[in-house]
Amino acid sequence: MLPNEGLVTRALLVMAALALTAPATVATADDGVIIDVSGAKRGRYPIAVPVAVDSDGAVAAEVASVASFDLGVAGYFKVLDPASFLADLGAEKLGIDPAKWKDVGAYGVIKYRVVATGDKIDLEARLFEVSKGNSAVLTKTYKGSKADLRKLTHAWCNEVVKYYTGEYGFFGSRIAYVAKKRGASQVMVVDFDGANPYGVTRNSSTNVLPAWSPGGGSIAFTSYMRNNPDLYTVGAGGGRPKKLASYKGMNTGASWSPDGSKIAVTLSKDGNPDIYVISASDGSILTRITDNKAIDTSPAWSPDGGSIAFVSDREGGPQIFVAPAGGGGAKRVSKNGSYNTTPAWSPAKGARVLAYTTRDGGSYDIVTLDLASGAMVRITQNEGSNEEPSWSPNGRAIAFARTGGGGSGIYIAPADGNGKAVKVLSGSVTGIDWGPAPKM
Repeated sequence: MLPNEGLVTRALLVMAALALTAPATVATADDGVIIDVSGAKRGRYPIAVPVAVDSDGAVAAEVASVASFDLGVAGYFKVLDPASFLADLGAEKLGIDPAKWKDVGAYGVIKYRVVATGDKIDLEARLFEVSKGNSAVLTKTYKGSKADLRKLTHAWCNEVVKYYTGEYGFFGSRIAYVAKKRGASQVMVVDFDGANPYGVTRNSSTNVLPAWSPGGGSIAFTSYMRNNPDLYTVGAGGGRPKKLASYKGMNTGASWSPDGSKIAVTLSKDGNPDIYVISASDGSILTRITDNKAIDTSPAWSPDGGSIAFVSDREGGPQIFVAPAGGGGAKRVSKNGSYNTTPAWSPAKGARVLAYTTRDGGSYDIVTLDLASGAMVRITQNEGSNEEPSWSPNGRAIAFARTGGGGSGIYIAPADGNGKAVKVLSGSVTGIDWGPAPKM
């Protein structure tokens, strides 16, 4: 066993879309239908994504597949089954016959034309609201290479979400995670939908607990490459890691401050794991957040910069506590069950909501807790073992690691608890961290 690995293992143990029948709540506005994103029990807005005609068949099918997946996991839409479509797509081309789409229950319809010329792609996409007739309410054109096809489709779907809700979707963002590769635990990155996975670390050691910087340019992680659990940073595309903190014992569980200048981390340099804040540039200690004989670990910095959530066994089993980011008294916030770990803050504007792993029955599940109201929402139940939640950039979905219950891998579920989790990547994974929104 590597030096301090027993202590880290003990600490890590401590840490360690089903649509409704009614349509989404909407309100009309001069610039279009606005989906109410605040309703806890809203329905899903029925939208159709037929495969384009007058387009390259394989490329058109891929656009429809990507767009259907994006809108299906957005948390707002019910993507209709193409087998139900009644419209003559060849006659409609880039338009719609509203009556035909109304008959299948569509409220919205996406039409597009995609032309592949050599390595180049031209994509024209249109959004229709059936109630407004055959004039498109949103039109965008995109150009790029064939390799950009998924990226261009994600960009279009983000515009569709913005049209309906006033906020962009999370399509095009990426998720960091840890997987076993060639006998080592490597930090990996994958598109949020499971496409284009690649390795960030390439050493033959144990690398764990990746954490994106706020801007998405760097990833912090803990590695045993020098026989001690030290903290490193590396560019999001990989490269040579930079050692940031190598204090005696644990240097684990990084969480960046919202401005990217500081990192909350667990250090055991004085013999017991406690939460500290260090400089993101040189690793120097700035503030000690906890000083307790219990194990304090798994820090998570709030989006407003004012609070740090963490896990402590100071009251027996592991529970979630919140302390001021400048130091001060910690308050326990988790109340359910005897085992609660891996807190993560919602980035939704104005929210004070944590997601975390709980064991209040026989298995591990994901729940959210509104710190203002005390309301708890169960994201998973009776479907395998679910751990390490991480929020989408807009706070509308949660990614997590699952074993069993449909197969091990990374799953995404609506953050309101009103939908079924979707597997985006298969395999044994840990250390889930959803990166920032793509640049629009």
